Amino acid sequence: MPAKLIMPAKAKVPKNYNLLRGFKDILPAEQRYWDFIQQRVYKLADDYGFSRLETPILESAALFIRSVGSDSDIVSKEMYTFLDQGNDKVALRPEGTAGVVRSYIEHGFLNQPQPVKAFYFGPFFRHDRPQAGRQRQFWQFGFEVLGDSNPVLDAQLIHISYKFYAELNLPVQVEVNSIGCPNCRPAYLKELTTILKKHRKNLCPDCQLRLTKNPLRVLDCKNKDCQAVLTDLPQTVDFLCEDCKKHFVSVLEYLDELEVNYNLNPRIVRGLDYYTKTAWEILETGRDGQQDSLGGGGRYDELVNELGGRPTPAVGFACGVERAISRFKNHDIAVKQPVRPELYVAQLGLEARKKCLRLYEQLLQRDYLVAESFSKDSLKDQLEAANKLGVKYTLMIGQKELVDDTVLIRDMESGIQEVVDFKKILDYLPKILSNRVSNSRTDK
Repeated sequence: MPAKLIMPAKAKVPKNYNLLRGFKDILPAEQRYWDFIQQRVYKLADDYGFSRLETPILESAALFIRSVGSDSDIVSKEMYTFLDQGNDKVALRPEGTAGVVRSYIEHGFLNQPQPVKAFYFGPFFRHDRPQAGRQRQFWQFGFEVLGDSNPVLDAQLIHISYKFYAELNLPVQVEVNSIGCPNCRPAYLKELTTILKKHRKNLCPDCQLRLTKNPLRVLDCKNKDCQAVLTDLPQTVDFLCEDCKKHFVSVLEYLDELEVNYNLNPRIVRGLDYYTKTAWEILETGRDGQQDSLGGGGRYDELVNELGGRPTPAVGFACGVERAISRFKNHDIAVKQPVRPELYVAQLGLEARKKCLRLYEQLLQRDYLVAESFSKDSLKDQLEAANKLGVKYTLMIGQKELVDDTVLIRDMESGIQEVVDFKKILDYLPKILSNRVSNSRTDK
C-alpha cells in the first residue's frame, strides 16, 4: 500500500494588515504641519549658517553603545538591534548626534575650517511604551556644531531651539544647567553617591542600578519616590572647576543678551553619557503649571575622541517633530493650507482626453497651478471635482472643440463661458486671471 502523501499545512494569512504598535502613518491632511516645521527648520538653518547632513537610519550597534552608554535606558531597553545577513550587529538609530560625529570623523570634516555646522531632519527609533506624543518611530530635527569650544555657540544653539517655539508665541522656557567636565565631575559624583546610598531603599529599581553605574542619571528620574529623595541633593554647579564655571557664566550672559527666557535647574543632566558642561531642555509651561519637554541638548566635548577622532569640542540639540505638531494644534498656531489649483482641465471623449493631456503639460510648463481627473468619463463629475477644489476656471475640450480646435473656458464663480482658439490659450490665460484678481480687489 503506497504511503499516504501528507500535504504541508497552509500558512495562516492575517485578515487585516495593520500598523505595528507604536508606528504611525503621516496622512495627507497632516502634511501641512510637517511642511510647516520643515520650512521653519530650513529657515533657521539658513539664517545661522547650518548645512544639512543626513546619516543612515541603520548603523553599527557599537556606535550607539559606545556613545550613548551601554547602561543607558536607550541602549539597555529601547534600541532596536539585530544581526544582519553578514552576522553584523546593527541598530536602527535611536538618536542623531552619534551618527553626525561618526560622519564628521569618517569624512575628514576635522580638516575643514572649524566649526562645522550641521543639521538634520528625519526618523528615529526606540522600543519605548507608546503614549501620547511618543511613538516607536519618531521624527526629530537637530542642530550640531563641531570643532569649537566657545560658550557663545552653546548660547546660540539654546537661542535657536528656544526661538523655534517662542516666535510662534508658545509658552516655553529654557531649563539650563552645567554638569561639569571629567576634571570636576568626579568630586560631585562622589558626594552624590554618598548621599544617595543613604536613601537607596527609597529609590526605584532602575535608580538603584544607576547608583552603581551612573549616579548622575538618578537626577533625571521621573519616579515620584525618587523625586522626593532628590529635593536636598548637592548641585553640580557648586562643584564646577574654574574653566567650567567661567564657561557657564559666559553662556548665561549671552542668553541674557539674547533675551532668552531661562531658568537655572540643577536637575537638568540629560540622559546620555556623552554630555559635558552645558545641558538644557526646552519646556512648555501649561496653564495648570504642567511642564512638558519639547527638546533639549548640551555640549559633548569628549565624544569625538571617544569614537576614534582627535579631541574635538562640540555642542548640539534635538527637538521632537510630533511633539511640536501637537503643541501647534493645541495652541491653534496658524499653519498655511496647501495652495489650491487655479485651473482645472476637463475632457469629454477619448480624443479630447489625449488633447487635454497635452494641454495639461503645457500649463505645468508655464507654472500654472492646475488639476484634472482624466480617469473620469463624466463631464458632470469633473465639474463637481473642480468646484470642490475651488478653481477659478475650468478648461474644457469635447467633440465640438476638437473639430474647431478650440477650448471652452468656464468661469466657475459666474458660470460664464467663452471659446478661445487652442493655439492662443496659453497667451490668453494671464489676461483673464489678472482681470479676476483686479476685480476681486476692487470689490473689497
